[in-house]
Amino acid sequence: GERAGSLQRYIRTVLFMTSCFTHRLRRWEAALLLAFGITLTLGVWASASESALAGQVLRLHVVAHSDSEADQALKLLARDAVLAEASRLLEGVSHRAQAEAVLSGRLDELAQAGADALAAAGCSLPVAAEITDQWFPTKAYDGFSLPAGQYRALRVTIGAGEGRNWWCVVFPPLCLGSVTEESVETAAGGVLSEDQVSLITGQDGGYVLKFRIIEWWEELLRSFGG
Repeated sequence: GERAGSLQRYIRTVLFMTSCFTHRLRRWEAALLLAFGITLTLGVWASASESALAGQVLRLHVVAHSDSEADQALKLLARDAVLAEASRLLEGVSHRAQAEAVLSGRLDELAQAGADALAAAGCSLPVAAEITDQWFPTKAYDGFSLPAGQYRALRVTIGAGEGRNWWCVVFPPLCLGSVTEESVETAAGGVLSEDQVSLITGQDGGYVLKFRIIEWWEELLRSFGG
């Protein structure tokens, strides 16, 4: 995006300055300038990787009524019901924008699916659903991980919404019970690129370090209001 383009231009300037003026700088000054350029390069890569991935997925955020054991168990019931309903609604959908459009028009049904699951367990707490922009931390799941960053998300809130969260993905269907490490590529087929699948499953190696770089860079940008 515009932010990444600006940073890339700045990096080229820094590296050009380093190559032109290294002979005029003390060794430690040249090393510091080069390290700064490398740091910015990693930052641009991190920002581009997270933005590209975020543009392909629709996250799921379920917030419990409270942290009590009973309310946390109810959160999981609502989660399963909402995922099942969303999976049904998104059959045949192959793009995130299309998935968001479909779910945006069926938020009442998704909330009702969660409420029905709670009612079956003897709970009358209300359930609300919305599509929103949200910051997600780095999270590891069975078979894959996702880097921290800003994502579009289906947010499901139970009751007062003051309990612990459950974070995952509603599209592509990576968080259904049947998804394993071996089937992530199938579940994400036609949605994520091969490089993105390799990144989130760790097939390309070093994904923990890469996610740490992404998280560090995004937090740095947030601290400066980026």
